[in-house]
Amino acid sequence: MPDSVSSRELEVLYRIAAFASSEGDARAAEAAVLASLLEFFGAASGSLSLLNPHTGYLEIASQQGLPPDTGNFALKLGQGITGWVTLQGKPLLVPDVHSDPRYIAARAAVRCEIAAPLLHHGQAVGVINIDADRTNAFTAADLGRLVRFADEASRMLHRRWQLERLQGESAQLETLVELGHSLVARLEEGDLLATLTRSGRSLFDARLCTLHACDPAQNLFELQAWSSELNFVDSALGREPFAATHSMLATALRVGRVVEFQDLNGTGGHGAVDLPADASLCSLLAAPLLVDGAPAGVLAVYTARPHRFSDAQKRLLAALASFAAVALHNARLYARVFQSEESLRKNQTLTTLGLLATEIAHEIRNPLTVIKLLHGTLGIDFPVDDPRRRDLEVITDKIEQLEGIVARVLSFARAPSTLHSRWPLAAVLEDTLHLLRAKLAQSAVQLRYLPSPGPIPVEANKGQLQQVFLNLALNAMQAMPEGGSLTVKCAPATGAVQIDFTDTGSGIPAEIRPRIFESFLSGRTDGTGLGLAIAQRIVKDHHGELSLVATGDEGTTMRVTLPLAKG
Repeated sequence: MPDSVSSRELEVLYRIAAFASSEGDARAAEAAVLASLLEFFGAASGSLSLLNPHTGYLEIASQQGLPPDTGNFALKLGQGITGWVTLQGKPLLVPDVHSDPRYIAARAAVRCEIAAPLLHHGQAVGVINIDADRTNAFTAADLGRLVRFADEASRMLHRRWQLERLQGESAQLETLVELGHSLVARLEEGDLLATLTRSGRSLFDARLCTLHACDPAQNLFELQAWSSELNFVDSALGREPFAATHSMLATALRVGRVVEFQDLNGTGGHGAVDLPADASLCSLLAAPLLVDGAPAGVLAVYTARPHRFSDAQKRLLAALASFAAVALHNARLYARVFQSEESLRKNQTLTTLGLLATEIAHEIRNPLTVIKLLHGTLGIDFPVDDPRRRDLEVITDKIEQLEGIVARVLSFARAPSTLHSRWPLAAVLEDTLHLLRAKLAQSAVQLRYLPSPGPIPVEANKGQLQQVFLNLALNAMQAMPEGGSLTVKCAPATGAVQIDFTDTGSGIPAEIRPRIFESFLSGRTDGTGLGLAIAQRIVKDHHGELSLVATGDEGTTMRVTLPLAKG
């Protein structure tokens, strides 16, 4: 710093540097810097202008002493004295503005002006200009002082802008984390999409956020959800499905990444079939949604002013689109789980009927066998013309008919071995646990799956075996209403394989432990008492065993033992 710097200059430089840590935002710091400089130079008016990176125009960020509407216009680089200083990156002293053809009057009384660029890494990002109402009001020494003040202001403002950017990104990250937690708790697809579009509009301070679903089979898009400012006319949105062929939004899916359109009016975007019929929408950022690797839709945000989206904003929308894809995937998994549960309940009902029929048939068969044996040993032989002879023939026929019905019921209740086929046990288990993933997350239950070190083939009816595994896993989750841990371990044994389901619940009440496999026995008020009874019957039909290994205050372990497939 030159030796000629006065104590007043040092005071101003210190004050400018102190604005880096002062309260308020960068706008307040810009206004405070300008006010300090006007006071120092005794100037009548002045402005601090910044280069808009999205438009390339020079816009007034703060002004003092100028007409109120001065900030409503922007200058191109090179236009006016401030535009020239920004373009050249050099300071300028104009002793008499009326003799300088570059001058554009902002206030009629201005006669003298000095301007210095705001430089960052050698590039002009703005300019400070100071006005006086008499010619030759400023000297070359004043211009040098303004340059020193502008250099310090540039460093200070850059720190403020960095701080605001970091604070903004921190707030965005916090919003994304909160959104992630919120999405986990939402099951309805409509609620999910509405939450996502609201969050998208908020994160980008956008006028509109839309989510269009894609039907790859028919190559069609359709609006599914949107969030808009209060003064946005929703009728401007197209509700009818449209072909992806002529869609600007579909570009995001075609290229597989975030795409940007900075000027929708300039590109004729408002004539596109997929964009809202609202001329106030200026810029568009769109991100593809992929669910299980397949195209599912496009998430888009629209701004009400020309905007060049930064790389950070593109990454943010990509992250939000990833959230949307995960949320949609989870919602569909939830739907599959609920369908599976409904199917399981129906299967349990049918199995219950079969179980009841089997028990009834079994109970009937014993006395029927006695009746048949006693009837055969009576040795009654009535004459041919005796009507009791015909009655005896009818009784014999009906006994045989009842015996045939009982045999058919018992035969039907047993799972036909022809429905069994060779399956890798890992595939059956993993498919089952995949169905349960959303249910586990909803129940705050952590899954720990320990597969067998090698492939294990079993002869099984896959659907029935999955019914057993689902029943054991659901029982475990119901034993942990506040959440917990479920461990599924698969380990080989001699000629067999053991599958253990271990939870961290409160255990099975001592009074019902010996009878847990009995029909209609349940420890829950909403239970039917048939789940374990049916599961045990299915496992026995597979020549295996379902057993209680351990239970107590720290949890329960149920074990399914199945024979290995021969050969």
